[in-house]
Amino acid sequence: MTTTTTSHHAATRELAVQPRRRPAAFSRRTRHGFTVLSFMAPALIGILAFLVYPLLSALYFSFTRFNLLTPPTWVGLRNYGAMLHDANLLKAVENTLWLVAIMVPAQVLFGLGAGMLVASVRRGTSFYRTVFYLPALVPPVAGALAFVYILKPGAGPVNRMLSAVGIDGPLWFNDPTWAKPSLTLLALWGIGNTMVIFLAALLDVPANLHEAAALDGATGWQRFRLVTLPTLSPVIAFSAITGVIAALQYFTQAAVAASAANGEANTGGGSVASAFGDPEGSTFTYPLWLYLKGFKYNKLGYASAMAIVLFVVAFTVVAIVIRRSRSLSGEQS
Repeated sequence: MTTTTTSHHAATRELAVQPRRRPAAFSRRTRHGFTVLSFMAPALIGILAFLVYPLLSALYFSFTRFNLLTPPTWVGLRNYGAMLHDANLLKAVENTLWLVAIMVPAQVLFGLGAGMLVASVRRGTSFYRTVFYLPALVPPVAGALAFVYILKPGAGPVNRMLSAVGIDGPLWFNDPTWAKPSLTLLALWGIGNTMVIFLAALLDVPANLHEAAALDGATGWQRFRLVTLPTLSPVIAFSAITGVIAALQYFTQAAVAASAANGEANTGGGSVASAFGDPEGSTFTYPLWLYLKGFKYNKLGYASAMAIVLFVVAFTVVAIVIRRSRSLSGEQS
């Protein structure tokens, strides 16, 4: 009887004690959660303030008529419909797609080639890395102005060297046919970041794989195609994604080059924006027209619609590239 009573009291005490442990455990989890949130708060506040809020605001303004001077007026899909009949927008889309189709693959190929070249050097590697990377440190405005001078018709160093060997150099930034290729040369000059990424990936390729392929009689091209290239596929995808995003947002170099080629970058009067797209609209990119619509013509609603379309296009292209790279990685594995 005594044993039964003692067991009953012990069980009662256990039941009485158990509920008291749960708040302590819950309190520890709560404190841990608040600690994690406190460390994440600065980043979360920055994302909400500088990414989510501007994106949602642009989405709202894209359905309105807004000019910063009067309250926005709801117009529905009118801004998006007007984009279909905007001749300047169609020209800007054409030029931007040219940059995506030509400039981005060229940057990836030249970045890979420069990385392979530096990786193959046995002496003076640090020097060549520095030489290839230094142009990436030059501010975009300074780089564009320098290239306008280097490629200046008649007096530029490049055309002088061409004329010395009997070749008439093109007009470069002053010729609608050569303006976008000139911007591509400017982009290839600054491939330092891409080169460094490819160089790191190339140095990370296991040497024993190349040795095994060489023992099996594989040629240099076969070793590159079957060993090196599959290893570099994530880096190629990353370079393509960042290149596409940069090409879709191409603004500074195109604006500065067009203005400087027209002689307006160094003048005190006049609007530099008046030279945007010169010569003959050949450097007129999508972000340039977005800027003019929003801040020169004060059509913030229309500019917001353009920004939303640009975001959707960039997001779609990035998603396609990522999915394609994953499928290729799955096939190779």
